[in-house]
Amino acid sequence: MTDSPADRSCGAFALVLHGHLPYVLSHGTWPHGSDMLFECTAECYIPLLRTFDQLVSDGVSPKVTMGITPVLAEQLADPDFGHQFEAYLEIRIRTATENREEFSAKGERPLADLAEMWREHFGAVREAFLDHYGGDLIGAFARLQNGGHIEVITSAATHGYLPLLGRDESMQAQVKQAVRSYQRLFGRPPRGFWLPECGYRPRYSWASPLPDAGPQGAHLRKGVEEFLAENGIQYFIVDTPTLMGGAGTGVYLERFAGLQTLWERFRASYRPGTVDVEKSPHETYLVSSTREDVPPVAVFTRDERTGVQVWSGDHGYPGDGRHLDFHKKHFPGGHRYWRVTSSSSDLASKEIYQPDRAAERVPENADHFSHLVHDTLAEHRAATGNYGIICAPYDAELFGHWWFEGPQWLYRTITSIASNPAVELATCSEYLDRHVPEAAVALPESSWGQGGFHWIWLNEWTSWIWKHIYSAEAEFPDLARRALDSNDAVLAEITAQAGRELLLLEASDWPFLISTWSARDYAERRATLHHEAFSRLADMARRRAAGEDLSPEDQQFLAECKQRDCLFPDLDPAWWAPVERPAQP
Repeated sequence: MTDSPADRSCGAFALVLHGHLPYVLSHGTWPHGSDMLFECTAECYIPLLRTFDQLVSDGVSPKVTMGITPVLAEQLADPDFGHQFEAYLEIRIRTATENREEFSAKGERPLADLAEMWREHFGAVREAFLDHYGGDLIGAFARLQNGGHIEVITSAATHGYLPLLGRDESMQAQVKQAVRSYQRLFGRPPRGFWLPECGYRPRYSWASPLPDAGPQGAHLRKGVEEFLAENGIQYFIVDTPTLMGGAGTGVYLERFAGLQTLWERFRASYRPGTVDVEKSPHETYLVSSTREDVPPVAVFTRDERTGVQVWSGDHGYPGDGRHLDFHKKHFPGGHRYWRVTSSSSDLASKEIYQPDRAAERVPENADHFSHLVHDTLAEHRAATGNYGIICAPYDAELFGHWWFEGPQWLYRTITSIASNPAVELATCSEYLDRHVPEAAVALPESSWGQGGFHWIWLNEWTSWIWKHIYSAEAEFPDLARRALDSNDAVLAEITAQAGRELLLLEASDWPFLISTWSARDYAERRATLHHEAFSRLADMARRRAAGEDLSPEDQQFLAECKQRDCLFPDLDPAWWAPVERPAQP
């Protein structure tokens, strides 16, 4: 007889996976471009689907809260994605076969066996994609959601970094496009929302962080949660210091040398907030908008105690020396044949990967984590008498892509927790349905970057992007109003495409990739491309509104933009003109 949630004595565990990639289709291939999407699909998204399906087949409902950003969902649903992805898999299979022959000829049997492992891996991915999922990955996630096994949540349309956007129209458009895209692809409205980079800003009198760009002078701006509430969103997730104060340790710093360099410049001015011991990351709270006719939004908080076991490269499970190393690759083909070895090992000293030895660590790590979940919830119950929750948010791409053994660990961990009668597996919405929060909190401006603020996305290397964003943001509402007031279908077409370019320009990925130095040149080119495309389209829209016909060159440019950046077919310029429910003192 299965225990009901009411029988469970400690609390609930909500695993949240945030799946996101920038828009890379039709924007290059390797090393940065569509191959980024294909790698993550083959090494993360399909392995996750197969893990969820296996759990369901074994009688365990995974109850994972799966974030799929609109920009990622649009790419996975794009008709061109399937053909390109299939071709990518063929290349991976072929190069693994060639690697096997190469290693066999040299008498390197362990490497040849690993090459065969990769050939079988990508062959299985191809079979799952074509035969089991019929090339429809969004449909596969939707079926799991419709069956009650996972919950899919959304995010800002292009993962725009909401606290720094310069106009409420831009925040409104990012949220409304997210809801519209989700409804089209998943057939229902979303309940949860992943704030990009956990970036939050409350209602207050806001001034541009750049003295020579953006709106000048302080003016009242709506809080992030107000936009969510107005569009039917019921909850979002924040980092621990956002709720409780204290030092924001971040989740990226140890991975990127570029961030470590930047952090040294910001460290001197950083002052961590006082820890508020009256609050707990194991409780949910309400973040209320200032309007009485808009329902409050619930907030879940990341649990640091369990989180460090997965996030930390030094202390977490992915950094185990037996696990597959992500960085060292063999060319041609780019397959990985070496293990982590140790956190201090350079690429030259990496030892050959041994799958059997790595697999031995999975049960041990899963059991350790599931016991940690139980103990944390039991301690909270003993201390407060409350039925608590552990919210465990991670980047989805960690599982299988960065951490090859991650899907195996997920399977064992979810199975172990599901077998514990004292802990409930639950999606975030399921938990809220049974445990409605009563206490309301005010949250500070924050992110899950080191120090909990914005410096990763706005600094001396990225301020030029924000100048472009603020300029385009200021220009577009007037263009949108002109298009809405006109019956000109061509003007509407130009304006909608300009809106797509603005959304793509606002993506948080470009400043992040610049600050981390992980794909700096690519990010700089992409930000420049979308700014230039927006500027030319805006000029075309102004001339068209004035009665001019498009030149053949302009017509060709519009067609190229529509073909290259073809996401969000249901974009509505009305979202930029005007702001619904503008902020009132």
